[in-house]
Amino acid sequence: MMKLLRSVLLNRHKVIIITAITSASLLLAVFILQYLVGIEPCSLCITQRWPHALVLMLSLCALLPIMAKFRRPILALIGLAFATTASIGAYHLSIEFGWVAGPATCSGNITGDTVEELRRQLMAKPFAKCSDIAWSLFGVSLAGYNFMISTFLTIVCGTSVILNFKRAKK
Repeated sequence: MMKLLRSVLLNRHKVIIITAITSASLLLAVFILQYLVGIEPCSLCITQRWPHALVLMLSLCALLPIMAKFRRPILALIGLAFATTASIGAYHLSIEFGWVAGPATCSGNITGDTVEELRRQLMAKPFAKCSDIAWSLFGVSLAGYNFMISTFLTIVCGTSVILNFKRAKK
């Protein structure tokens, strides 16, 4: 098992394929939940999507044959993108658990000087609060899954970069 894991980690091409498939799958899942199931994302949910879009773009670029010599630095950038979305996921989880207060964009506070301004805000698209868990599986929210998966892939990318760096030095 360890030999298999090491062989995958030493093959940047395979790791990049894994990152592309994972980010594409996560993005597809949240878009299905949003547009087909009708679960409205909060602002932090949407923020967590951007690094996955970046991972997908970088992964697809890195898979081009012309980019083969740049795969190690691109894989490092992919790892940083996963670390970014994992950090946002951890922050989102801390809001869901009530450990910290969320940003003003997630509070659900509506303010206005006139009745018309308040009505306009209320009639706008539905508002999702960051502290509300809109969907969970086995007691884990989407932010929790994003945190776990992205943390794991941050470690995978970092390990692959380090192992390939050591191998290139030999």
